[in-house]
Amino acid sequence: MKTFRTGLIAAFLLAGLFSAWKLAAEEAILASYKRNFIRASLSAKTGILIDAATDDRAGEFIGELYEIALQFALANGRFLRDDPEMISLVTVAARGAGTAGNADSIKSLWELFGIFQDAHTRVEILGALGVLGRGDRQVIANLNQLLDGKNRSFRAGRSLDNAYPVLRACIAALGSLGDDSSFPVLFAAMTSGYPQAIVQETLRALNALPNIDKGFLLDVIRNNPFNEKAVAFRLGAYNERLSPAERAEIARTALEVSLYAYGPAEDALRYDAVTVLTRLGWSPAAPLALRNFYRVQTDFLSGASSRERLLEAIASLGVMDSREAAQTLTLQLGLINSRTERTGEFDEAITLAIINALGELGDQVAFDHLLYISFLNYPDRIQASAREALNRLRW
Repeated sequence: MKTFRTGLIAAFLLAGLFSAWKLAAEEAILASYKRNFIRASLSAKTGILIDAATDDRAGEFIGELYEIALQFALANGRFLRDDPEMISLVTVAARGAGTAGNADSIKSLWELFGIFQDAHTRVEILGALGVLGRGDRQVIANLNQLLDGKNRSFRAGRSLDNAYPVLRACIAALGSLGDDSSFPVLFAAMTSGYPQAIVQETLRALNALPNIDKGFLLDVIRNNPFNEKAVAFRLGAYNERLSPAERAEIARTALEVSLYAYGPAEDALRYDAVTVLTRLGWSPAAPLALRNFYRVQTDFLSGASSRERLLEAIASLGVMDSREAAQTLTLQLGLINSRTERTGEFDEAITLAIINALGELGDQVAFDHLLYISFLNYPDRIQASAREALNRLRW
């Protein structure tokens, strides 16, 4: 037993000696690179960082070496921020700090972002912050504020021609950080009128966030201009990370606000909302779907709306599971039957759409008018559809 304890103590001592030796070796390697870095000219410092990164033992010290380089840049950057060699040094050190995962460099990187104004350096710093700042509330707040400032400047008419790479890097960093607090400022970027490349980057960042802020989107749809309503609608109504009920609520709200508004953007939002509600078959939207039907029908008769839009409005009623919708379509079918009996004229596409919608609803209120089709001179296609709809009625 004594021999076992003696061996165990010896093992612990050897482990401690090995750890101390390993730490001393790491410190010696770092000290060597640090000494070479300090002694080197500005033009050679970047090369030392690049060489150090290829060292087999780089993982043991490279993060600290990058921080030494960043500290050097902080001490001298205000005087050399336009110097190409200093810019090269900072970009390599910033990129390396991000790759090494050295969170201790966050403060240095943010301070350097304020000193260096060239796009290349700023893009590299933002890329590193997008990796190192995950979960860091201050980094996230700083980048949210940065993007908010860019959005406000652009909306005020200030040119960002030279700042687009930085803007895009900021948006990408927020996507990488993936914090829900960035949703409003990213949405603002989506609706500021930036070039398509920026819009696509923003969409990627929004999709990278853990959650879709349904409440924020609904608030935009209710209160913001129609171009922003449309963006909020698309972000929510087609996003499968939201439940069908949540998407339907967004579509219903979009339909509601667009029903009594007039203009191309307003009409487009209304038509899109109807399409989504039809696909989801969300019957609580039945009263709005009926109002939309009457409006589209009026527009169609006056030539202000296309037949396709009227067919969509009819289809939307067919999935609403509503007695009022069934009664409305039955009345329309009765009018078509009467006109057909008198003149022999009817619109085949509209007639078929109404018959199919009544079949979907399955309400017995349509029985008489569906049955009467068999006594009129309709083509075989309509006769067959009417028989199928009759078979689907619920008794």
